[in-house]
Amino acid sequence: MSNLFNLPDVGEGLTEADIVSWKVAVGDAVTVNQILVEIETAKSLVELPSPQAGTISALLVEEGQTVEVGTPIIEFDGDGSGAGGGSDAGAAGEQAEGGQAEKSGDSSDGSAGPNLVGYGVRADSSKRRPRKTQAAKPAQTEAPSREVPEVQEEPGQPAEAAPQEQPGGTGAERPKVLAKPPVRKLAKSKGIDLLDVTPTGARGEVTRDDLLRHIESGGSAAQPATASAPAAGQQPATGTEERIPFKGVTKFMAQAMVDSAFTAPHVTEFLDVDVTAMMELVKRLKTKKQLGEDVRVSPLLIVAKAVCWAALRNPRINSCFDGDDIVVKHYVNLGIAAATPRGLIVPNIKGAHAMGLRDLALELGELTATARAGKTAPADQAGGTITITNVGVFGVDAGTPIINPGEAAILAFGQVRKRPWVVDDEIVARDITTLAVSADHRLVDGEVISMFLADVGRALEDPALMLM
Repeated sequence: MSNLFNLPDVGEGLTEADIVSWKVAVGDAVTVNQILVEIETAKSLVELPSPQAGTISALLVEEGQTVEVGTPIIEFDGDGSGAGGGSDAGAAGEQAEGGQAEKSGDSSDGSAGPNLVGYGVRADSSKRRPRKTQAAKPAQTEAPSREVPEVQEEPGQPAEAAPQEQPGGTGAERPKVLAKPPVRKLAKSKGIDLLDVTPTGARGEVTRDDLLRHIESGGSAAQPATASAPAAGQQPATGTEERIPFKGVTKFMAQAMVDSAFTAPHVTEFLDVDVTAMMELVKRLKTKKQLGEDVRVSPLLIVAKAVCWAALRNPRINSCFDGDDIVVKHYVNLGIAAATPRGLIVPNIKGAHAMGLRDLALELGELTATARAGKTAPADQAGGTITITNVGVFGVDAGTPIINPGEAAILAFGQVRKRPWVVDDEIVARDITTLAVSADHRLVDGEVISMFLADVGRALEDPALMLM
C-alpha cells in the first residue's frame, strides 16, 4: 500500500518552501519521527520528521526545487502505521511544532496513516493563494559546509533514475539514467548531462568514477556559458557569471527591507564615542574569566547592555504602531542582525533588559551559533523591539541601517580603532567607534533619538553608569 507525504505547513503561515537536502533515499526503511528532509522556508531551515513507519518508494521532488504547501514530496510503501500507533504520530507532531501536538484526521485524498500537526493542506482552506510566477528551476546552491560531503558516494545507497524531462520542448520522453543522488548532484553542479556519461555500474548506473573520468576527458558541460557556484573558500573564475537563486531567507528579508524603507520615514544620527573604558572592561573580563570559562566576551556584549539600558531610559525609542495606537514597550527584546550563509536574519533575545552580563553573553553566543547553523526558529525572529547591527565586524566605521519592520529604531555599531582624541586639552590615541541610529520619525522625534543615542554613548564611555 502506498501513502503520499505532502509538504506540510510548518506553522509559519507561508505557502511554499525549498527542498534543501534529502535525509533518506529510495528503498530506505524509516521509523516514526525519523528525519526525512530538510526544507528552507522564507524564515528558517526546518527538518521534517516522518509521520509513519514504512519504506521509501519514491522521492517526488529534487533538491533545490521550490514547492507549494500540500504538494506530494515523498511516497511510502507501508500500512501508514507507526511503531506505537497514534501516540508515536503525536510525538512526531510535537517535534515538528515545538512541543504542541493535536489530533489529526484522515487526509483529504483518503490515504491512510496519521498526519503531523499542519501536514497537508489546512482543512479550513480548500484553495491556497497561487504563486505569482512559475520560474524555471534555478541551479541549486548550498551552504559551504555542505558542498564537500555531499559529492561523496554513500556505500549501499541505491541508484535512482533521473526524473523524466521534456528536452527541447518536443514532448519526447527523456531516457532514464540510473545514478545515485550524490552523483546526480555532482553532475548538476558541473553542468554535465548524465546521458553523455558512459555508465560502468553493475546495473548500468553512472558511478562517481564514471563522471570524474568524463570530466577529466574534457566532457562538455550542458551550459558552458554559466559558471557553477564556487566551492567553499574559492572565488569564481574571472570572466564567468554566477547565478544565485533569489528566494528563501534572502527574498523574505529583501521584501521586508523594501516595506520598511518605503513605509517608515527614516532619520539617522551619528555619534563618535571614546570607548577606551569599554575595551578595557572587555579585556579584563576576558583575561580574568569573571563571567565564567564558557562565556565569550566581546565589545558587542557591552553595546547590547548599553542599548537595553538606554532604551529603558528612553522608552519611546522602543515603541511600535498597533492600528491607531502607539505602543511603548517597557521591556527589550533585543534583535541582533546576523549574516548567515542563507541570508540576513534578525533573531532577538527575549527579555534582554532583565539579564545580567553573563546571561546576556550566553544568549548572544547561542543566538549567533544557531543563526550560523541556519536553525533559527521563526518564533526567535518575531517580537523584537529594537535591533543592533554590528557593521564594525566587517571593518566599517558607520552606515545608515534600515529599521527592522515593526520596530522604531536600529543602532549600527562601527569598528573600534585607534584615533587621535582630545583628553584634558591634549591629543592622545584612544579607542574610538562611531554609532549610528536610524529611527522611524513617525514614532519618535529628534529629541528622543538624540537622547537615546547620547545615553548609549555615555554608557560605552563609562560602563559603570549602567550600574546606577
